[in-house]
Amino acid sequence: MFHPAKAVLILTLILTMATISVVPILGQTQASETKDWRNLAPRVFLDGSGVGSDYVRIEIPFVNYVRDQKDADIHILTTTQSSGAGTEYQIEFIGLGKYKDVHFTLTYFADRLATYDEYRAGYVRILKKGLMPFVSRTPVEDMLSISFKEKAAPLPMKDPWNGWIFGLSSSGSMSGEEAYKSSSFRGGFSINRVTEDLKITVSYNSNIYKSRYTILDEAIDTTTKSSRLSSLIVHSISPHWSVGGWIAASSSTYSNVDYTVSAAPAIEFNVFPYSEATRKKLCILYRLSWGYYRYLEETIYNKMIDSLWSQSLMVSLNLIQPWGSTSASIVGSHYLHDFSKNRLSLYGGISVRIWKGFSVYWSGDFAMIHDQLSLVKGVLSDEDILLRLKQLSTTYGYYLSIGISYSFGSSLSKAVNPRFSDFGYY
Repeated sequence: MFHPAKAVLILTLILTMATISVVPILGQTQASETKDWRNLAPRVFLDGSGVGSDYVRIEIPFVNYVRDQKDADIHILTTTQSSGAGTEYQIEFIGLGKYKDVHFTLTYFADRLATYDEYRAGYVRILKKGLMPFVSRTPVEDMLSISFKEKAAPLPMKDPWNGWIFGLSSSGSMSGEEAYKSSSFRGGFSINRVTEDLKITVSYNSNIYKSRYTILDEAIDTTTKSSRLSSLIVHSISPHWSVGGWIAASSSTYSNVDYTVSAAPAIEFNVFPYSEATRKKLCILYRLSWGYYRYLEETIYNKMIDSLWSQSLMVSLNLIQPWGSTSASIVGSHYLHDFSKNRLSLYGGISVRIWKGFSVYWSGDFAMIHDQLSLVKGVLSDEDILLRLKQLSTTYGYYLSIGISYSFGSSLSKAVNPRFSDFGYY
């Protein structure tokens, strides 16, 4: 007796087996046509803060991409440095193995007004240029062509803004459920002018957070506010020395500060030239600060107004190398009227490739705190403590994060398949 369901099942099995048999044959035919040049093409390891690797793989198909530095002929390390006008990409091409004699850096600047598609296309254009000295040593060279895009002679340009850049931002949010509601607002502006000799930044931001808790038909309303206006001026003295300072005004209900005005001249020394800051930086910064404080409530030191001098010293290290990256800093500060009112902060973070496909990363900070001069006098309410509406007394604070990552399998990653990538897990 004929059963349609059985017939469909048998037909499906036949087609599936046929497909499994045919696809490898087709794959072998296509592979045989390209294996000669593909096997000889340089192997590239992409590292750092460039654009999406999938886009690079699609736009530059004439090299092989590997997941581990040890399998690579070329290590491309990208670091970035932001300015008011955009982002500068330092793209370092590090030859390995038979290419170890090739090592150079190219620079690409992405204008802040450029679209994402424009700046990633510019980044790939620089990558293609950098890969030519490597590809020229392989048979792949015969499969590439070079085109010349004629450009008009550059004309002197006048900047009506004289290098000044202005920015505005604003955002709001709401969330809630039956027993809880919250709303927040954030707003601010920025003004920047950055040259090699002088850096000027001005910024303002304001935050308002409101919430309502309903407990046993009783509504509890809370509000926290903070705002800050600050300005930084830095003058470049030499490849290693800089001098400048901050001027700031701020307020915070959490910190019991109605308003404060401060000024802080500073000087910084960088052991390495600032031109190498995207790869390595070891800075020592000294700052002398004066601040005038008006408090919302009387402090534990029976103050409503304070005029305070303090000083601080910071040593910071930042390294981005082929083996990974690391950053560390130590900051010590104290008030001049009472050295016992001090703070010592330590920070460290590192990411290291241990072996093929295996990396370890760690970051954390720890602070010894003895300078909370604005703490509210008296006993805080349960609401202030549980909802963290006001700052609590403490002698330390810490944060720690540790993780590992490991991947294994094929060292070549040629294919890019974006299908279903926007749907996530549903």
